[in-house]
Amino acid sequence: MLWQEQLHGLASFPSPATPIFNTRKKVEVTRVLAKAANLGAESNAKKANLSAAKKERIKLPSFDSNNVHIREFLSHQSGTEAMLNTRALQSFEPLSTDTYRCTLPKLKLLNFEAAPVVDLRVNPTDEDCMVEMLSCRFDGSEAVERQNSRFSALMTNHMSWERDDSESYLEVDVKLKLTLEIYTRPFTMMPVSAVERPGNLMMQALLDRLVPLLLQQLLQDYQKWVHKQLNDDLP
Repeated sequence: MLWQEQLHGLASFPSPATPIFNTRKKVEVTRVLAKAANLGAESNAKKANLSAAKKERIKLPSFDSNNVHIREFLSHQSGTEAMLNTRALQSFEPLSTDTYRCTLPKLKLLNFEAAPVVDLRVNPTDEDCMVEMLSCRFDGSEAVERQNSRFSALMTNHMSWERDDSESYLEVDVKLKLTLEIYTRPFTMMPVSAVERPGNLMMQALLDRLVPLLLQQLLQDYQKWVHKQLNDDLP
């Protein structure tokens, strides 16, 4: 290994006037060894890769005005808040013109409390809209926040619309990936598949339940926005 070669080189050139290792060098070598051991432990840690995906298609209501197309709604601030379901959040903070920090209500597990914090980027175009998760962490006690280094998550929600004969449809395609470090017994003694199989089933069940609910809520918000726009246009 590289750090072993460095240590070997350090010990290969003794000076007749000084000892091979003085106290300061011993401390430095100890730090190198400790760092190398930690890096080795991290690289050898078991990791479970979980994933789930859900597609859903829903019919869109038709309106006479072209100014209330679904693309107009998703490009509007009201559409962004609907996509991110801000009513269910503890806080909602714009970080830039297209990036938002969403803090979910605290979760309670045994004696711990943790608030999931997610940074999301929303990119609407004339043809589709993409919501992408840029980061995910847990805010809470020191013990809770230490877990942030033991997992990573990726999520995308691609929304597109199309016209089939005289009907318009909105389709959502949600993909979720989660990587977990396995570091506690008895899971460290099991094959990774023993964690991945039930984990994948749980994540898939979560998406199967949430995506249709969120899509129905988005449709309701869209209809409310359309009616407001049409009423505002009345003389």
